[in-house]
Amino acid sequence: MKSVKKILAMCLAIMMIVSCIPAAHAADVPNTAIDLDAKGSLTLYKYDLTNAEKDGVWDSSYVSTGVYDENVNKTLGESKRAGDNDNSADLGNGEVSYGYAVKGVEFTYLRVGDIVQYTESANDGDADNHIEILYGIDKAVGADLLTVLGLENGADRYTNADHLDNAKYYYQSDVLIDALAQALQNNSTTVKNALETYVANNGGTAMPLTGAYGKSQANNLDLGLYIIAETKCPEMVTSTCAPFFLSIPMSPVSGSNATDGNTRWLYDVTIYPKNLTGIPTLTKSLRENVNDTGKHKGATNDVTDGYANTGTASDGDVIDYQILSTLASITSKSTYYSELAFIDTLSPGLSYNKNDILIEFFSDAACTNLLDSWDESKGYFKVSYSSTSKNESVMTIEMTAQGLNEINTNKRVYTGASMINSGYSDCTVRITYKATMHSDDSVVYGNSGNPNEVVMLWKRSSQDYYDTLVDDAHIFTYAVELVKLFSDAKGDYANVEFIMQNDSDKYYVKAELNKDEGVYYVVGHVADKKDATHFIPVKNADGEGLVIVKGLEDDAYTVTEVRTDNGYTLLKDNIKIVISQVEATELCDIYSSDLLGLVQNDPRYAAIIKDTGNLKNMPQPHLEHHLLTASATVDSKNVNMLDDDGSANAIVPLKVINTRGFDLPQTGDSGTMAFSIIGILLMACAAVVIVMVFRKKCNSN
Repeated sequence: MKSVKKILAMCLAIMMIVSCIPAAHAADVPNTAIDLDAKGSLTLYKYDLTNAEKDGVWDSSYVSTGVYDENVNKTLGESKRAGDNDNSADLGNGEVSYGYAVKGVEFTYLRVGDIVQYTESANDGDADNHIEILYGIDKAVGADLLTVLGLENGADRYTNADHLDNAKYYYQSDVLIDALAQALQNNSTTVKNALETYVANNGGTAMPLTGAYGKSQANNLDLGLYIIAETKCPEMVTSTCAPFFLSIPMSPVSGSNATDGNTRWLYDVTIYPKNLTGIPTLTKSLRENVNDTGKHKGATNDVTDGYANTGTASDGDVIDYQILSTLASITSKSTYYSELAFIDTLSPGLSYNKNDILIEFFSDAACTNLLDSWDESKGYFKVSYSSTSKNESVMTIEMTAQGLNEINTNKRVYTGASMINSGYSDCTVRITYKATMHSDDSVVYGNSGNPNEVVMLWKRSSQDYYDTLVDDAHIFTYAVELVKLFSDAKGDYANVEFIMQNDSDKYYVKAELNKDEGVYYVVGHVADKKDATHFIPVKNADGEGLVIVKGLEDDAYTVTEVRTDNGYTLLKDNIKIVISQVEATELCDIYSSDLLGLVQNDPRYAAIIKDTGNLKNMPQPHLEHHLLTASATVDSKNVNMLDDDGSANAIVPLKVINTRGFDLPQTGDSGTMAFSIIGILLMACAAVVIVMVFRKKCNSN
């Protein structure tokens, strides 16, 4: 309600222009009659009231006098904004805006009544003699306007003037002022929308968009009563100026820049309607899916369950992503989102799972009070996929007309007619989806990581004006390089096999060999040892046997040699490998990428010097996150991790040497031969003895 009263106060301050027209004192001041042949003009300057007050350079109690105010223009249009360190007017998207000026605002004006000086006389049967200014509004053309004001069918008109023109209702300025103020207080958003629509649909003339100094001007205006509405605004505006009446000419209000108030008619009117502005927020985080050993509960309704800006995973794992954004305020049709999109980009080493996007809306930033949830089948958003020249995958989530209408106008949160906000104003949107790590060389291993960016783009009613926020999350993964050698360099690597087990989750590593690269890429994990991949060394040009396994998350692993070549000994113990990661000193640099002038951690929104108590998403939440750096041990000994294609700390190196086994006594070979030779010799000796005995017997005979 505080914001409603504040905006109504601004509106009434401007509408006081009308109420200050003198009532029948023209004879007291020379040359005060309206020149009916004259033309008028309207000049307005549009400034960012929210930030001017936040920075302590402005006070909302200021009331326009109708006269050009040099002090206002210098204070708000030429000053350096707090936090604008380079004092640049460049918005980053080819546009410029000076000081607190708001560029890209459109006002539409519509002449709705004649100015009539009405004289009453007791001789004509009236109660008294007096002269006053009335405003004649056409009964047919002004019917919708009067209905919005609660004055349908000429209610509360000045009936004494009915005889002036049967086609018009005549009103005193006080009646119109009070009716508009009451209508805005009772049903602010509906009335603002109705008046913005009325002005646009009944021949209203759109003024040029405000320029770099917030200025717009309309010249050669016919005299009369005008209603003026803010019909377009750029992306930063959260609350437009309430529609207001303006009389041309008017009597200037006395003030610091006008000492002759109520003494003359002012044909060239200058006003300073102000905007309230605000910004959305944007964060992106990730976690390893619980089915792929993610260290969390797997909750789908908890934005804090395992989600972080950085994480690690194995090749082939599914990654859960979430995007959170608290939307900026929505207060009337001109502040409706005309475009809202999230452009998400994955590194080449990941791919979207597709058809799994869920968009949820919550009334609170902690995402505990769910309002609604959308999937693609509802038609509230559309998704397209593409790729960049760097082979990055791009997913664009864009709200459809149906989705934008729901965001802008639904009544789930702001149900009261007097509430100034509408739709999902200041609510939090959560987008979740999944992606899968590749099992190939498209993944970056080591400290460089795999960044995954998101850009939020939004527009209001001023179509050429938009802005963006950006955030990202990084996923890291690592590798092991086992060099296999034989002590005598004569073994056959094809007869050697290793298996690898994750100690924390007790799964066995499943991998596939890319024969062209000689690299094993992790593709999954299995519970049963018999299904584990048996890693066979690949012989390189130097005659070494290499087992390179890529795509391992940080964790503890056991490597077991389950087979070696004949004549060589197996390792006595298993090999223990531990890959660890900690925050690096290096910060993610995504927040320094000024895409369109508004960035995360924008110094212009980093502090509140003078708090008005009604700021949304300000000061802007400061975002930063450190990247990760890895280290490793092998059998509790620190090792220096190797680079991989320029990415530091990517590969854990280790070397395994098989030595020859000791010779055992052999049977059935040279031993058998010796016995054979001895046997033959003994048989030969026996034969000689037999022959000699036989000859001796013969000689005796």
